[in-house]
Amino acid sequence: MKISKEDVLKVAELARLEFGEEELEKFTEQLGNILSYIENLNKLDTDGVEPTSHVLDVATPLREDEVQDWLTPGEALQNAPEGVDGFFVVPQVIED
Repeated sequence: MKISKEDVLKVAELARLEFGEEELEKFTEQLGNILSYIENLNKLDTDGVEPTSHVLDVATPLREDEVQDWLTPGEALQNAPEGVDGFFVVPQVIED
């Protein structure tokens, strides 16, 4: 799979990243190499190989799902820089 500079610029735009021309060349080449490597992995014969989600046999420890007392809204907001009506006030990160 070939990746173009336009593809990299589109991904950069979505991630809100800005690159110089030199970085754009470098990242386009690096992403192209990564995609080529993935194509090689797709060529491997995995017939008979059981799918796995984790390389180690681990289990997630679970606790009982019990209702517990937690912080009150006032306690949670106690160290917040700003709160209004029991909610945290944070800087706007999504533009209108």
